Amino acid sequence: MAFPSAPSALWSVSLLTVLFAAAVHSNVVYDDDPLQPMTSDETVSVGGTVTLTCRVAESDNSSLQWSNTAQQTLYFGEKRALRDNRIQLYRSTPTELSITIADVQLADEGEYTCSIFTMPVRTARATVTVLGVPGKPQISGFEKPVPEGDKVTLTCTSTGSKPPARLRWYRGDEELEGRPDVVEPVTDGPTYNVSSELTLTVSSSDDNAFITCAVDHPSLAPGDKRSEQALRVLFSPKVQIQPESDLPREGEKFSLRCLGDANPEPTSYRWEKKDGELPSLAKAEGAVLHFSMLNKSDNGVYLCNAGNGIGNGQGEYVLLVQDPTAMSTSSGVDHAVIGGVVAVIVFILLCLLIVLGRYLIRHKGTYLTHEAKGSDDAPDADTAIINAEGGHSGAEDKKEYFI
Repeated sequence: MAFPSAPSALWSVSLLTVLFAAAVHSNVVYDDDPLQPMTSDETVSVGGTVTLTCRVAESDNSSLQWSNTAQQTLYFGEKRALRDNRIQLYRSTPTELSITIADVQLADEGEYTCSIFTMPVRTARATVTVLGVPGKPQISGFEKPVPEGDKVTLTCTSTGSKPPARLRWYRGDEELEGRPDVVEPVTDGPTYNVSSELTLTVSSSDDNAFITCAVDHPSLAPGDKRSEQALRVLFSPKVQIQPESDLPREGEKFSLRCLGDANPEPTSYRWEKKDGELPSLAKAEGAVLHFSMLNKSDNGVYLCNAGNGIGNGQGEYVLLVQDPTAMSTSSGVDHAVIGGVVAVIVFILLCLLIVLGRYLIRHKGTYLTHEAKGSDDAPDADTAIINAEGGHSGAEDKKEYFI
């Protein structure tokens, strides 16, 4: 049969199309066939690169071919068939054909076919799943500070995810429970927009707290995309009174400072003494109460009332003025007690030294006495000591005779 004259490229494409059509309509299944191609499904995010690999166990010098979802030939062996610069040859051997697709788009998702042109043609398929990467979440619903005890509703929205992303709420490291996500498909594409709401009853501890909305999606590593919203809560002062010194002494200067934790900061302060009037030598200057000279009559409970327009708070402090003379006497007594304890310890040590000295002297005398006992008949000192300790029998054996 004669074929009409045509460019080689067109002839190749026509031949591939015919052979591929035969492969598609072939239903023959080969068990343990060394020429049966093997592939694997792949998942890739939008903008990423995917590698498609087709292998056979043995080669009969037949060529391998990759085709896209539209059944267009991408590569036939080492030969490029489709002019798409995103698609490149990765490896071509008698038993393997691998290609890469860069800058993957959602339209690239689908089923790719690997064929080997034996008789009959054998095929294998690989499904490429493309993940739509969700956009950075946006938080709305908070515009100005709210009073303590009020409710705040925040809305978090993320677009362009496939499959739909999941949104999570956090306050610091604590995960919060929001309403179920609302998923809306995009009209002109296979992606989804996701939104979630979080309602909080705020307290003073929420002031300056950060609420975080994080996107959970297989295309992202944990924490890749998140947004934060700082809360501002209005609350009345929580008041504490801080003394200038822990030992207020009679006759000395002294002051008390009123500390109000509030939002906004306290703007007014009022000092008073419980069950009485402020002392004549006490002067209030805003958050500070000054005593020019303390007196025992200043003893009592002092109150500070602070206000910030949201509310008022009150703190109290019990003032007990110390007598400097009594403190000095007490200090003298303490020193006397310490001195007495030291004297007793020194006395005990001296007694121990005396007893130890007598013991040593006594044993030394015993040694000298034994030495003297054996020195009378001994030619030298060593023999004298031996005689003194146990050599008396020799002395008893020595007798004197008179003629």
